[in-house]
Amino acid sequence: MSHQLATNLARVEKLIKKAAHDTRPPTLVAVSKMQSVDTIKAAYDAGVRVFGENRVQEAAEKFTDFKNEYSDLTLHLIGPLQTNKAKAAVAIFDVIETLDRVEIIDAVAAEMKKQNKNPTCFLQVNTGDESQKAGCSIADMGALLAHARAIGVTITGLMCIPPLRDPPALHFALLKKLGRQYGLENLSMGMSGDFERAIKLGATHIRLGTIIFGVRSKP
Repeated sequence: MSHQLATNLARVEKLIKKAAHDTRPPTLVAVSKMQSVDTIKAAYDAGVRVFGENRVQEAAEKFTDFKNEYSDLTLHLIGPLQTNKAKAAVAIFDVIETLDRVEIIDAVAAEMKKQNKNPTCFLQVNTGDESQKAGCSIADMGALLAHARAIGVTITGLMCIPPLRDPPALHFALLKKLGRQYGLENLSMGMSGDFERAIKLGATHIRLGTIIFGVRSKP
């Protein structure tokens, strides 16, 4: 596994460098959902320092001890966050990419104050206006950003997951436009099947799982 991981990562790094050309390459967030601690350790040994997890409880179980041992590791929450998980999320994650409504922003703000922690925060945008998908609407962005700022939550970027039915580049371009409109530097966009296009459209963070770890088994 460690040899295959190293091979996969070397290939990904070449593709990232090619897509980025002369611009600064994006941060690679290795999506370790459903991967074992041993696999995560192998990825770390192969040079990965930034990981992404979808579920707060799973992340806490796998990364609490790991983060205590390896202080240079950065952990992103890239899945939906519920208010009852805000305490654990603030405790374990360095970056929370999926703020999308007032209740979540309030819960995270309260925990940040209690725990004296200040994770980096992104706003997840439902660029495809899909009823079944997390993320705020484009129309609500301004109010949410203002609310977050008013209660001391600094949002530094935007995140999106394009609809399967659409060419992803349309949504990457839209997210870039929204980032410029609201003065947000970070853009988390692009996964294993479309990250090269996302890089060309300005991604600062790409979330890659399958291309690094292989196809995951269902839980």
